Amino acid sequence: MSPADPSRPARPDSLPGVDVLGHDVYERGVPHEAYDRFRTEAPVAWVNETPANGHDGSGFWSLTAHEHVVAVHKDWRTFSSEVGGTEIEELEHDPEALAARRTMLETDPPRHTKLRQLVNPTFSKLAVETYAAHADALVAEVIDDALAETRTAGVVDGVHAVARELPIRMITGLLGVPDDDAPQLFHWADQIVYNADPDYSPAVSDRTDTDPYRLLPFRSPVSAKVFEYVQRLATARRGVPSGDLLSVLSNALIDGEPLTEREQGTFFLLLLIAGNETTRHALAQGLLVLAEHPDALARLRAEPELLDTATEEVLRWTCPQLHFRRTATVHTELGGVPIAAGDKIVTWYLAANFDPAVFASPKVFDIARSPNRHVTFGGGGPHLCLGQWMARLEVRTFLAELAAKVERVELVGEPRRVRSNFINGLKSLPVALVPR
Repeated sequence: MSPADPSRPARPDSLPGVDVLGHDVYERGVPHEAYDRFRTEAPVAWVNETPANGHDGSGFWSLTAHEHVVAVHKDWRTFSSEVGGTEIEELEHDPEALAARRTMLETDPPRHTKLRQLVNPTFSKLAVETYAAHADALVAEVIDDALAETRTAGVVDGVHAVARELPIRMITGLLGVPDDDAPQLFHWADQIVYNADPDYSPAVSDRTDTDPYRLLPFRSPVSAKVFEYVQRLATARRGVPSGDLLSVLSNALIDGEPLTEREQGTFFLLLLIAGNETTRHALAQGLLVLAEHPDALARLRAEPELLDTATEEVLRWTCPQLHFRRTATVHTELGGVPIAAGDKIVTWYLAANFDPAVFASPKVFDIARSPNRHVTFGGGGPHLCLGQWMARLEVRTFLAELAAKVERVELVGEPRRVRSNFINGLKSLPVALVPR
């Protein structure tokens, strides 16, 4: 962790002892009670990152109310993605590391807009609709295989055998990655994004000195392997444009200049992770919530017109992305609380998705919920999730096929959660799919 800025005065925690930051907290479960306390008692709260070492000024403003999350994400001029990193970790005092690890997520308009426009056509709502038949076929195959495994073994891992398969198979072709390379690539992606979980990461972020990797994305040594892979394929495709995203990045020009090798690598890595990890966890936790609420699947089968609202409710409930952060560019205020220029602001998506000021009975899973103003894809503004329509397609198709072929989902073991305060995910989910 970077040292605190010595020019900043020490600040006490707004709610001392209430933890929404620790990786171990999320491995045990979603801290809804802690979110509720923050939202009720201190919706704009100061949280120290190193409370065990005293209040040294290294901390952030924690936002748990829906209205504040949306306000920050819509106002990119006041709350910048480019000034600091998008995760909680401080990079501002290490400009070289900040520059080296910058992805499209760490840019503001106009640069962000120009980068996004390179891949927008692939992920537009209209384009995604053309993938529907492919998604139908993949989901049918995945669920058929899971049903067969349940019949044989009595149990199937809902993460690895079901939820992981669909997004990987969907995104591989769009990226332009050979099928034979996909297992290794997604293994690397897991190691990078789950950098706080010893079951995945070779350098656990809060237990290992990761300073030697400070110039690599996510401070992971594995990202260097991804960069090497990207350059090998990008070199072969330079000057030979085709429809896949790797070819687009290899041949792209912004203001007449090609993307640097590092920009190509970080952009590809972002698409690899975002196109796989988030949907995987929405599907896996969708299976879990359907096991916990068997009436929901039965109702969806009886009322197929609820498929769209059911999709949005699964997205609200599962919310794979726990937080993003911004940095204040000027002195401002939120909810009457003064925010200083340079302060970090962390927006907790999952907390906002359960805000009773916006969602009636938020802890009730209701597949007919409408309206459903969840912030699973962000609170609006220029960083609204690029892959939102793809994620909706995959979740919707999955729910439709599940309702058609599965009578109920039964939990037959304890789910295991990813150790991460950044990704709300499961790493195993033992279930039985009971066929209709």
